[in-house]
Amino acid sequence: MKAKAGMFSGTTGRVFMLICAMYFIEYVDRVNLSIAAPLLKSEMHLSNTQLGIALSAFGYCYAIFQIINGYLGDKIGPRRMLAFSGILWTLGTLATGVTGGLATLVLSRALVGLGEAGTIPNATRAMANWVPQIKRGFAQGFTHSAARLAATVTPPLIVLMIPLLGWRGAFIALGCVSAIWVVVWALYFRDDPRTHPTITTAEVDALPPYAGPRHRTAVPWWPLIRRIMPVTLVFFCHAWTLWLYLSWLPSFFVGVYGIDLKSTALFTSGVFLAGVVGDTAGGLLTDALYKRTGNLNKARRNVIIMGFAGSLLFLSCVLFVRDRTVIALCLAAALFCLESTEGPIWAVPMDIAPAFAGVASGFISTAAGLAAVVSPVAFGLITDMTGSYRLPFVMSIALLLVGIALSFWIRPDRPLQAGAKPTLSTESLGVHS
Repeated sequence: MKAKAGMFSGTTGRVFMLICAMYFIEYVDRVNLSIAAPLLKSEMHLSNTQLGIALSAFGYCYAIFQIINGYLGDKIGPRRMLAFSGILWTLGTLATGVTGGLATLVLSRALVGLGEAGTIPNATRAMANWVPQIKRGFAQGFTHSAARLAATVTPPLIVLMIPLLGWRGAFIALGCVSAIWVVVWALYFRDDPRTHPTITTAEVDALPPYAGPRHRTAVPWWPLIRRIMPVTLVFFCHAWTLWLYLSWLPSFFVGVYGIDLKSTALFTSGVFLAGVVGDTAGGLLTDALYKRTGNLNKARRNVIIMGFAGSLLFLSCVLFVRDRTVIALCLAAALFCLESTEGPIWAVPMDIAPAFAGVASGFISTAAGLAAVVSPVAFGLITDMTGSYRLPFVMSIALLLVGIALSFWIRPDRPLQAGAKPTLSTESLGVHS
C-alpha cells in the first residue's frame, strides 16, 4: 500500500486527485436526474416509457461522440479537450434546472452526454502519461470509485437539496460546482508532466515515456479496432447492468416496495457504497496479480471473469428474494463484483495503445453510451408491458454470461505499436494460444 500512497502526494498526486474529482462531479451530474425522477415524473405527467426516454437521452450524444472526442483528445491533448467537455456538461446541467417539459429535458440531458462523452477517454489519455504501468489498475479502479462514490452520495445529497432549493435549484447549484472544476483543471493540468512547474525529478523518473498529442501520426484504425473490440464488447455487458442501477434503482425500490423517497435514497446509497469499494478492490487486485505473476493478460482477464461471475450470482437473487433488506444486500454484493472489473477493463486501452489511449478508450466508452441509451428504455418498456420491475434483471444476467465468454479474447499483454499496419492475422484480433 506504500506504493499506492505515492498516488496521492506531490504534483502527480494532485493531478490524480483532480482527475478523481472530475469523475465524482460528472457522475453526480450524470445520475442526479434518476434521483429526482419521481418528482419530475409527477410534475410533468410522464409515463415510465417517457421517463425512460428522458433518462436515456444522456446516452445519445454520450455514445455517438466517444470516439470523436477521444480522437480529438489524442490530437490536441486532454488539457484542452477536458476543459471544453466540462463547459458542455456544465451548461447541460444548468439547463436541466430550467427545463419546461419532456422535449427540453431530453435536449438538456443530451448536452450533458455530449460533454461527458469526452471525459473518460481523455482522462485515460492523461493517466497514460501521469501514471506508471504497474499502478494503472489501481488508478483506473480508484477513479471509478470516485464515480461510484458520487452515485452513493448523490441520492441523499439531492434529497437534502430539494427542500432547500427545489429540484430545479439543485441542478443549478450542481452546475456551478462543475464550472469551478473546469477552471481549476485548465489552470493546473499539463499534458506533458515534465512541463509542470512543480513536478520533481523523482516524480518524472517514475513516469512512463511521454506519449504526446498525435498531430502527424495516423491512427492505425483497423489494428486498433480489432485489438480493442473484445474489451469493448465486455464493457457493454458491464455497462448494461450498471445503467440499470444508475437509472432505475430508486424507482425499483419505490415500485416494488412502495417506500418513500428518503428511504429509497438510503437504500440506493448503501448499494452504491459497495460499488465504491469494489472499484478500488478490483484495481488493487489486478495490479497485485500483475506484480506477483508478471502475466498482464491473466491479471486483467481473471479479475474480470471473477467479477462478472459473482455479479450474476448475486443479481439472480432479485428474481426470488422478497425481503427488501436482503434484496438491497444482494444488489450491493452484485454491484461490488461488477465494479471490481472497472480497474482491469479500463487499464487495457493504456496497456494496448498508450499513444492512442483516447481513441481506444473512446471505443469502450461508446459501448457504455449504447448501453446508456438502450438499457433505461428497455427497463421502462418491460415494466410498462409486464408490470414487473424484476424481469429486466434477467437480461443483465444473460449479458454477464456473454461477458465472461468474451473476456478470453482480451490480450493486454500485446501492445500495439504506433506504426502498426492493418493485418488480418489472429494476433491482431487478439486471439492466441
